[in-house]
Amino acid sequence: MTAWALDEARPRTGLSRATVVVLLTAAVGATALLAGARFGLLLLIGLGFGIALEGLRFGFAGPWRAQILRREPAGLVAQLLAIGLVALAAFPLIAQNPGELVGAHAPVGVAMIGGAFVFGLCMQLVLGCGSGTLVNAGSGNAVSALALPFFAVGSFAGAYHLDWWIGLGSAPTVTAAGLFGPTGGLIATLAALAAVALFVLARAAPENRRLPRRLWIAAAAVAGLALLNLVVAGQPWGVVYGLGLWAAKGAQALGADLSGSAFWSAPGAVERVRRSILTDVTSLTNIGIIAGAFAVAVWRGGLGADRARLPATAWIAAAVAGLLMGYSSRLAFGCNVGAYFSGISTGSLHGWAWFAAAFAGSMLGVRLRPKLGLEGRS
Repeated sequence: MTAWALDEARPRTGLSRATVVVLLTAAVGATALLAGARFGLLLLIGLGFGIALEGLRFGFAGPWRAQILRREPAGLVAQLLAIGLVALAAFPLIAQNPGELVGAHAPVGVAMIGGAFVFGLCMQLVLGCGSGTLVNAGSGNAVSALALPFFAVGSFAGAYHLDWWIGLGSAPTVTAAGLFGPTGGLIATLAALAAVALFVLARAAPENRRLPRRLWIAAAAVAGLALLNLVVAGQPWGVVYGLGLWAAKGAQALGADLSGSAFWSAPGAVERVRRSILTDVTSLTNIGIIAGAFAVAVWRGGLGADRARLPATAWIAAAVAGLLMGYSSRLAFGCNVGAYFSGISTGSLHGWAWFAAAFAGSMLGVRLRPKLGLEGRS
């Protein structure tokens, strides 16, 4: 079965395809009814992300691993293609709607670079980035299901301490549009993406230089959904903030005082913690990603098929890696989605710095993974 041909699979779980469709439709309808049509649409966009990422096998950690270990660039090139497609529309949209649409722009700093490196390392330990952890947890992966709550706690803690980390030093926020103007910035971004793609393709064996059809489809689908997210939410696709918000709401429910954090005591954050997660744009797309991946897994009949038999040290490593991914991604102003994908596609220099630092971390992570027992599945 090809990874994109979902209709060829037969479900082997207790839920039928029709039941899954009804449940997802009901979830979107209930969200639209309770929170408004805009929020229902955001949940629907999140479902689309989950279906595309899981159904078309489009990811971040796995393709980086393939490039590092085997010089197989197809997945990485598909990421660069999707980023370029988003940039083609995002640059003019943001330039023409300065008060309504914002880019994923952040400064480059000591903590940002260090956070990206740690994130890249840890995402190879659990074989999932921010979106990948959501997708894998939704499709029944036990390691990611364990890592996800630790990721959320780490994101909350990283945000709590963010002000201190920023104090270590950072440069002003730099964008391609700010340096070269919207058109020049777009050209520079597309040229840089093409240069990276050509570099990794040139280093690959001839038989590995072609992108499978599913990756062309996946890149277009993810790019289209990312642009919808930008237009509907008013901001680029992100993951990390929503997970930290869930942990913040849990901490406050348990009686924690968040006033000691500059991040969580800011008026906007206080309001988001107080309100329902159905009114938080990042939370809705995160929930949609989990649900979309779950739907694909049920459709294929593979939900719960991944029953990892790993040593205790591997489970501990997965939990610690999840915690560190959440914490480090907050310091780095995002994960593969919010910093790398959305940062570069909206012209932020920090997206490129994140990419370089996280890829270096991934090179170490792929070598640490077997030493921690995370390769020993049966």
